[in-house]
Amino acid sequence: MNYRITLVEDDPQLQENYVRALEREGYAVDSFSSKQDALDAFEASLPDLVILDIMLGNELDAGFELCQYLRRRSPTVPVIFLTARNSDIDRVSGLRLGAWDYLTKDATTLDFLPVRITAMFRVIESLATTPQEPGSVIRHGMLSIDEERKEVFWNDQPVLLTLTEFWILVALARRPGHLKSHGQLMSAANVVVTNNAIAAHIRRVRGKFQEVDPDFDHIRSEYGMGYRWQSG
Repeated sequence: MNYRITLVEDDPQLQENYVRALEREGYAVDSFSSKQDALDAFEASLPDLVILDIMLGNELDAGFELCQYLRRRSPTVPVIFLTARNSDIDRVSGLRLGAWDYLTKDATTLDFLPVRITAMFRVIESLATTPQEPGSVIRHGMLSIDEERKEVFWNDQPVLLTLTEFWILVALARRPGHLKSHGQLMSAANVVVTNNAIAAHIRRVRGKFQEVDPDFDHIRSEYGMGYRWQSG
């Protein structure tokens, strides 16, 4: 499949280098230098994957704002942050906004970036082609998860999750009461991230349920060990 990638990067030399590296791997790449140009392009159509710098021109958090916009348009389009900002606060913020990955420019070579993106597309393809049992639905109380459609409902209200958040939730909900370690949740979501990043994903999942039901409290933290879905 020919994938189309959008790159938002305001450094002309870096933008050119990233585009060349991705095009060498066969990807079609659209590149933009400003938040507004990217927004105009996203209004017309969404690509298969988006790579965002955070600081664009004088706008310190433009990449975060673009990610928020993309999540409102689609809960599943993969977003990668590729930025010079390497603090844990920024990493957690990016993942809480629904990004699939957070890469720093000082640690991401032109050889690694296409390999990382190819691995992500393989995960997406695997999820899309993995056969599901007909009518494969997880139900616990007010929770309903349709694995085939990748849809989540709480008290018949939709809860819009990213794919990473969806698979973390499925891993917890399949066996209520059973503890899932950070490593098990990483494996279920097909990501390799820090424990803090998993915690950020969990907080975001909780927050989305609480938007539907402010009293939601069914994902329990076990300090230093992991998380469990608590029914009842």
